[in-house]
Amino acid sequence: MSFVPPADARKSPKALLEWARANGVEEVDIRFTDLKAVIHHFTSPIGILDEGSFEDGFGFDGSSVRGFQAINESDLILKADLNTAVIDPFFAKKTLSFFCDVYDPITHEPYGRDPRGVTKRAEAYLKTTGLADTVYFGPEAEFFIFSNVSYEIGPNVSRYFIDSHEGFWNSGSNDASMVYLNRIKEGYFPLPPLDKTHDIRAQMVEVMEAMGIKIEVHHHEVGGGGQAEIDMRFDTMLKMADQVQLYKHIVKNVAARNGLLATFMPKPLFADNGSGMHCHQSLWKDGKPLFYGDKYASLSEMALYYIGGILKHAYAIMAFTNPTTNSYRRLVPGYEAPVNLVYSNRNRSAAIRIPMYHNNPKSKRIEVRFPDPTANPYYAFPAMLLAGLDGIKNKIDPGEAMDMNLYEAGIKTKTVPEGGLHTILSELEKDHEFLLEGGVFTQDIIESYIEYKRKEEADPVAMRPHPYEFQLYLDI
Repeated sequence: MSFVPPADARKSPKALLEWARANGVEEVDIRFTDLKAVIHHFTSPIGILDEGSFEDGFGFDGSSVRGFQAINESDLILKADLNTAVIDPFFAKKTLSFFCDVYDPITHEPYGRDPRGVTKRAEAYLKTTGLADTVYFGPEAEFFIFSNVSYEIGPNVSRYFIDSHEGFWNSGSNDASMVYLNRIKEGYFPLPPLDKTHDIRAQMVEVMEAMGIKIEVHHHEVGGGGQAEIDMRFDTMLKMADQVQLYKHIVKNVAARNGLLATFMPKPLFADNGSGMHCHQSLWKDGKPLFYGDKYASLSEMALYYIGGILKHAYAIMAFTNPTTNSYRRLVPGYEAPVNLVYSNRNRSAAIRIPMYHNNPKSKRIEVRFPDPTANPYYAFPAMLLAGLDGIKNKIDPGEAMDMNLYEAGIKTKTVPEGGLHTILSELEKDHEFLLEGGVFTQDIIESYIEYKRKEEADPVAMRPHPYEFQLYLDI
């Protein structure tokens, strides 16, 4: 079974519409991504569309989308990327969906704040550098599957409640389905009945593959309360960013079909492991890998300089790879969290790891471990690429590798800074020139992004009393 139209149907709007009508498609779903990586959509009956609809673009109100336009200049248009067309199985009516790029309706130029446009510009810029022509990404987006989540926020109340059909806190239940439960931090690779999410993950994989995503493996993760991981096969940057968006859409909808809730929050549970999105990446040119060589861990000098660039600009990068206040509840020592801004061939507390499963030149890559799945991939992937390219161009030395257990050895290294999202946004203000190379990011994107994140996320969280503060201070 495949939900992907054949290649010849995706070569033009006319061919796609003809294929869709011949295959019983009733509606067309038009999608784009906002600053926070939320997918927005609207839907048209297929009968109202023709080739001109695609050529003219689909209009929408940009002032109603976070981080986009002011109300006095709200109109924007969307132009479809036909290569992303796919049948979405989560609608009652047969629906063809695709991702779009955002355009200005007056100038007909790509809209500067469109996140997907940042990734397209990054791929184009890479080719102009002469250093490489292709960058591959392989993100590992982890998530939790819960049976119930509720929360309440107000001037006089702040609470949340999470439950999981795998949660060890349910060990006292009389429900026979909760006899086998993973202990906190002991959920890595168990067989059923401890792994109660295997069949749901298998359903997710089935849909992903039918929608064109190549899957390498799925498994239970360390988190005992239903943490999961499904790994996609690596691909070029724009294709992978699109796939991350589709991946999250599938995960959440398959969970909902099963009466469950999937979340990509990095740290929804106290005292258990958080969810990361380790990002494997490598540069190629003329079909040849560039990260294989005779240096440390069989890396090339280029790869080491690339690592040096990411480590140098790590704080600024984190504004995009770890863009939420919750991100910094994960990045603390003791939970396999990559808080140490160093590199190593096998040390999983290091920010950058060089996988050593195979030593094939084509598989030689680096793994940046600090990102998490709340990242907008259209921002996060280009940010890492640009930092790495800056390292190559300026021959930034990453220093010595750290292969020992840093905690046992008592070695102090540069780490994720204290202060969370506020601190990271300030670091981005100070260090973003490398992001402006080739016009990939713009000063407007940087400034509007920082303003939004401070005003809508960092400040509101900082101003609210925390429930734990009542246990600490109520009786003082």
